[in-house]
Amino acid sequence: MLQNYMNAIVGVIIMASVLLGMFVHPNWLWFTLFVGANLFQSAFTKWCLLSKILMKLGVKEEGGGCKV
Repeated sequence: MLQNYMNAIVGVIIMASVLLGMFVHPNWLWFTLFVGANLFQSAFTKWCLLSKILMKLGVKEEGGGCKV
């Protein structure tokens, strides 16, 4: 369940920031870079802020860690 929410949220954030970068201002692409860097670091540290926030909101964790 947690993994599904995380994939959906991160996907929407990436698509929105790319569209904002294309149609509003290119500096929005820095936000895409930030999201990508967060995904990259979570692969090594197994810690993800989004997963912590979702668990605080009551989303049940099935499996383990932040495997985005």
